[in-house]
Amino acid sequence: MQIRALMYFDELVRTNSMRQAAENLNVAPTAISRQIENLEYHFGAPLVERSARGVKLTAAGELLAARAGRTLRELDHVQQLIEDLKGLQRGRVNIYANGATVANLLAPALAEFSLKYPKLRFAVTITSARAAVEAVNSAEADIAVTLFAPPMSGTKVRLRSEITYDLITSPSHPAAARPDVPLKELADYALALPDQSFGFRQAFDALFEKEGLSLDPVFVTSSLEMLKELVLSGAAVTLLPALTVRRETEAGQLRAIPLAGKTSIRTHVDLCVAPDRQLSFAATKLLDFIERFMRERSNRKTVSKE
Repeated sequence: MQIRALMYFDELVRTNSMRQAAENLNVAPTAISRQIENLEYHFGAPLVERSARGVKLTAAGELLAARAGRTLRELDHVQQLIEDLKGLQRGRVNIYANGATVANLLAPALAEFSLKYPKLRFAVTITSARAAVEAVNSAEADIAVTLFAPPMSGTKVRLRSEITYDLITSPSHPAAARPDVPLKELADYALALPDQSFGFRQAFDALFEKEGLSLDPVFVTSSLEMLKELVLSGAAVTLLPALTVRRETEAGQLRAIPLAGKTSIRTHVDLCVAPDRQLSFAATKLLDFIERFMRERSNRKTVSKE
């Protein structure tokens, strides 16, 4: 079985069209059809059913489709490792991250790293924390950087940076000039909070319940940008790690006020890799750099290497 046949099949699965797959690969549709026939001969089973609506995978085709993409990605990874052995000054790194880590952590780290290694290339996908971890597990990503990530198996946490949450307000809010704010006073404010799928929100709800306080947020959203915009407009206050609003606080647009006493809320920024996958030279260099960057820039209290 040839790698080309798998590539053609993978593109056909992705596009669901012989014509579109042929255009994307810059070959004739008959070439796609011939390679699919080769695969069907190799496996001794039909893989696709053709119709006027496109192609439909058979049960055998579904089975192959679930593995073909990962196989091709692993082959690309082997190619990168071979290039490393040749000492080539090039490479590509795939990074997945959720939005809360981007502006004040990942973007400046990548910018600084790229200036040091200008021949390397980077593909950055912004998604949910769960999807970022799943991308590492499926070999779509070399590295994942996540905040609010749910507990998931299958990845290695290279660095876990503990962070605390502050009350984020507009400069005109009554609490903006205070050195800290008691937890019980938050119930008196118009709160904007992440939805219950976020680890932080679960921790916050548990803390409120422990203190015997009622919680009735005015806004609930899955978007970090929405939270910041609501606070910038003066419509609400929120709780976020100071690092996620560093740009706005330095510009004087927002204020970050610690919670008083021992009622702090903590979660983690995780730097994740697959435990059983050797990283390329480029990915290893970037991983080491991001680790150092997180240690230096995060407003964590403690850091643990796992």
